[in-house]
Amino acid sequence: MLLTEIDHVAIAVRDLEAAIDYYHRAFGATVDHREVVESDGVEEALLKVADSYVQLLTPTRDDSPVAKAIEKRGEGLHHIGYRVADCAEALASMIAAGATPIDKAPRPGSRGTTVAFIHPKGSFGTLIELVQE
Repeated sequence: MLLTEIDHVAIAVRDLEAAIDYYHRAFGATVDHREVVESDGVEEALLKVADSYVQLLTPTRDDSPVAKAIEKRGEGLHHIGYRVADCAEALASMIAAGATPIDKAPRPGSRGTTVAFIHPKGSFGTLIELVQE
């Protein structure tokens, strides 16, 4: 089994501060990590839930994938991040199984992770992020 656990559930939002406040009032959740990921054009806030996260994402520029997703579908579930021991091995396995990669090779992600994205067209409508810590 290449998947070791759910790393995060990513939710695209227009107003990161409002979303953080809502999760705090509704669940008592607090931000465990916050970062701007320039390469993806997003700012993220990670809310720790056991060994996983709820990742709140907001675009930092109009041409980012998250901005385009919000424009097309509105706010809401953006992708699922699966934790893996070896991102390159998991990416190769998914491609061999017929997945369509967005990233042709693993690349740096937030929190010092290594990541690769898989297109939803080959994954039953779900954008997948492979995350190696």
